[in-house]
Amino acid sequence: MPIQIANESNNSGGGGGGGHEIKVKIAYNGEVMITYIDESISYEGLCREMREICRFSPDQVFTMKWVDEENDPCTIQSDIELDEAIRLYEVNRDSELVIHGE
Repeated sequence: MPIQIANESNNSGGGGGGGHEIKVKIAYNGEVMITYIDESISYEGLCREMREICRFSPDQVFTMKWVDEENDPCTIQSDIELDEAIRLYEVNRDSELVIHGE
């Protein structure tokens, strides 16, 4: 399975910045891509990151799902859901946050 690593220096827009980075593994269309996001990234910032990495067109509709500690897919559709994914990533001290694009 191909792996692509994207280094994002500005983290595609987050909150106030200054937080630590989170390693994100993005799975889409049979590929796995690695990027790093700021822990304070907004939902819209994550959407921009996904569009760039997965090469979605500006009008393409897509869904993001993260995988929780029980390997259940959880949809991310808001800042609240993204914050919960990041909170559990930190509580569980996971090595990466896994997000599937659909």
